[in-house]
Amino acid sequence: MRRAFTLTEMLVTVAIIGILMLLVFPAYHYIHTHALSVVAINNLRQLTIANMNYAADHERYVPSSNSADTWYWCGKKTGAEYDPTKGLLSDYLGKDRRVIADPLFTRLLDRQGKVSSFSIGCGGYGYNTYLGGMDGWEFSAEHNDWMSKSMTLAQVRRLSSTVMFGTTALAKAKGVQEYPFLVPPYWPGDDGNPSRFLGRPTPSLHFRFNNKALVSWCDGHVSYEKMEARSAGYNPYGGDAGENKLGWFGPDEGNGYWNPNR
Repeated sequence: MRRAFTLTEMLVTVAIIGILMLLVFPAYHYIHTHALSVVAINNLRQLTIANMNYAADHERYVPSSNSADTWYWCGKKTGAEYDPTKGLLSDYLGKDRRVIADPLFTRLLDRQGKVSSFSIGCGGYGYNTYLGGMDGWEFSAEHNDWMSKSMTLAQVRRLSSTVMFGTTALAKAKGVQEYPFLVPPYWPGDDGNPSRFLGRPTPSLHFRFNNKALVSWCDGHVSYEKMEARSAGYNPYGGDAGENKLGWFGPDEGNGYWNPNR
């Protein structure tokens, strides 16, 4: 005669299955996130190569934006429309002329219901605002517009320890949005040096890969970086930077790895 399961045996089996699922799910999440990071690493390398090629042609890195705040390295606003194929770096981004989006960031936006953004098209990556221009504006005959004064190749003293691009986002009241700028630990003053008087900006480096961010450097390599505890700056868009895994890494002094002239 075949013996049936008792209720106790069935409950024990269900409990064991539940425990196994609790053990397996974090490992699966870690492995899945790591796999998506491989795509993001490749995207960052392509962005870095594109900016290197731009610099080779122009003897300076691509400007981060124009003075009217309508034209970015990753896209251009025309009225209410935003075209991610008309960015200042688009000519160097292949036949699609646009940034390939980070798949993990895309899924995050999908889960939160596509929080609106004023800079759609950067794909979840941001450009070091020191390289892109934090030292005023200059008129560009090529673009027929006033552009941020980006740095020349000669101004970057330490290629291997100056960040170029990174995984970014901006905290909002209901989640995060795309943000095309990788902002330093402190706002620079008129002399270009970090000013504690001006305080910290809203952090934009996004540590979304198992609590790590991805950063590309001016010599072309890409690395994982772990967030280091700091107070966040004022965020006019709402949202909690720490809760959304936004912050900085490295030293504060001289604006750390952001500032090529530290």
